[in-house]
Amino acid sequence: MRKSKPTAIDLFCGAGGLTTGLKKAGFKVLAGFELDNVAAETYKSNHKGTRIFISDISRLNPAEVMAELKLEKGQLDLLAGCPPCQGFSTHKTRNKSSSVEDERNNLIFSVLEFIRTLEPKTIMIENVPGLAKDPRIEEFKLEIGNLGYKINENTIQVLDAADFGVPQRRKRMILQASRFGYIPPPSPVKERKTVKQAIGELPSPGMSGDALHDLPFVRSEKVNEIIKNVPKDGGSRAQLPLELWLPCHVKRPGSYRDVYGRMAWNDVSPTITGGCTNPSKGRFIHPVQDRAITLREAALLQTFPPGYKFSLKKGKDFTALMIGNALPPDLIYAHAKKYKEHLNTVIAGDKECLKS
Repeated sequence: MRKSKPTAIDLFCGAGGLTTGLKKAGFKVLAGFELDNVAAETYKSNHKGTRIFISDISRLNPAEVMAELKLEKGQLDLLAGCPPCQGFSTHKTRNKSSSVEDERNNLIFSVLEFIRTLEPKTIMIENVPGLAKDPRIEEFKLEIGNLGYKINENTIQVLDAADFGVPQRRKRMILQASRFGYIPPPSPVKERKTVKQAIGELPSPGMSGDALHDLPFVRSEKVNEIIKNVPKDGGSRAQLPLELWLPCHVKRPGSYRDVYGRMAWNDVSPTITGGCTNPSKGRFIHPVQDRAITLREAALLQTFPPGYKFSLKKGKDFTALMIGNALPPDLIYAHAKKYKEHLNTVIAGDKECLKS
């Protein structure tokens, strides 16, 4: 069994959800890469021992990065990342094609350049389900297969984060690859974590001393009246009298059914998105209090630790976007544990070969 921690690099690190999950599983994250300054500030404030590169990775020379981090080819244990997914998102693919022409889609090939240069032992790519159907992922798989990485038939799995200890429904694609064999997927949890377990013990916002929980949101009188009348614990706007419906909902009663809906205590939450504190963006009303969930509640539903710091420098909407765009740490943790077991097995096998 290895004594030192396995090493990892987090490409497209954002606020640090992937890094948090990797560290929880026992990885040492050497570096994160992020284009936005405020997201990078958030990352750095929570991961002080990790190097942060504030740059578009397509403009970086992987060989220079490898030299800066004092890495030898083949030494890195895990290269992980989630390329920006807006180009593959549901809103961008309503015409039934798997993706649209968005320059961010091609960042998967910038990841490929890092793989060619660093030759990490293992790879983890996480993204929205739309990437699993895109021709680029087939090309990516072919290329890393040619580099010697093992990819089994189930390597691209579309999973629900709720099955791995995250108290929200969130469909994600995970690609696993290794130069030394197949990495087994984690087993689903026996019982899903609920909204109540995640945020039920928090005090009412306003006097908690936590800026992310206490930050006030100003709503119109009409919106406050809607929120107040949505039935508690899982109620829907469809249960409101018609005089409380907004004109856009009257015109299109069947569209966006979850907006102005309440979460249910004993269920998982809906997907936490960049609009997670806005009831007009989804089922983001607190189960029993007459308000939308707070930034801290959103972060907890994403499984960030209770004291995780998020910068408010660009305003509350950008902070909500950072939280909603993050990878749920506990989803990554479940997979990273399997990676660590796999890497330990590889090292144990190498030691046996040296003895014989």
